[in-house]
Amino acid sequence: MIKVWFMLILFSVPNSPSIKYNGYLYPSEGECQMARYELFEVYNNKPTEYKATTLMDAYCIEFESFPVSGLNKPIGFGA
Repeated sequence: MIKVWFMLILFSVPNSPSIKYNGYLYPSEGECQMARYELFEVYNNKPTEYKATTLMDAYCIEFESFPVSGLNKPIGFGA
């Protein structure tokens, strides 16, 4: 088993029947937290109108996993 970090991104928009989600896998907490920071930077630079109709939050979650092929290649948000 290996330790991986999963960034869970949650989106909520008006009149949607559910909360939308997306996720990305990272080999370390630092890489996950950096991607989370970059995601919030992009969100915070969106126009006020966008942020008034789109709510977003993200979490880095530690997870034990079987080895994941290609995990150390650039993946995830912004790659």
